[in-house]
Amino acid sequence: MISCSSKSETDDSGKIKVALREAGNQLLLRQQDSTSIILPIVETESFAYQLAFQNALSFEPNELVTVIDSSFNVAALSENYRVEVIQCSDDEVAYSYEMNKVMERTIIPCAGRFLPEGCYTVKVIFLNESSGFFSNSSALVYILIASFLIFLIYHFKKKTKSSEISNGSSTSYSEIGSFQFYPEQNKLVKAATEISLSKKECELLTIFVANPNQIIKRDELTKKVWEDNGVFVGRSLDTYISKLRKKLQDDDRIKITNAHGVGYKLEIS
Repeated sequence: MISCSSKSETDDSGKIKVALREAGNQLLLRQQDSTSIILPIVETESFAYQLAFQNALSFEPNELVTVIDSSFNVAALSENYRVEVIQCSDDEVAYSYEMNKVMERTIIPCAGRFLPEGCYTVKVIFLNESSGFFSNSSALVYILIASFLIFLIYHFKKKTKSSEISNGSSTSYSEIGSFQFYPEQNKLVKAATEISLSKKECELLTIFVANPNQIIKRDELTKKVWEDNGVFVGRSLDTYISKLRKKLQDDDRIKITNAHGVGYKLEIS
């Protein structure tokens, strides 16, 4: 993208030089001069170009305005620029004007007054306004670069997140016999097989894993799992314990045993 931007700026510079040379040619032809040489167009600084002539000349400012405007229109160049006619003898500005896409901002003073014959260079400075082609192309490049970077960041984060989830590494897990328990994902994993857990099953198993081989009282289990989470029905705890037993039944080393009248215990041998 940066390469394309550099190429575009080089192309613009080439177009400007061609347009200025044509403007110089038209200016000389208006003075019946078809033989003298137009010196090489020089880019003196960023967005500034200089048109110079082999011989001295005299011209009326309107002629300069007309030929430059016509050449720039044909080349589709920016309509925002300043022109300075500089005296070779002392580098003073003998005449200047400013063109703008907004007509009210165009300034063309002293029209109709001939400049005396002498050595002049014509300097054109393109104004870096929002309507100019330079700023438009630069802004477009910056927007494209920013969009591309945002896309890369989004794609990288998405890929990283997907990789973490698929590898089970986005959250911590606990070992329960041959099972891996992911409480934040509500699942058990055994030999690459995922077993989904309901929210209540996950909450109960979390309590058991934190207290292995210890009896957890029924009141404590119901308070931690069902308090402020809806109405508790007497047999709800037993129902969820039964579901957990079925999901853990593939490993004989794991048992959820019932301490009659007291509570339940996760036994891991």
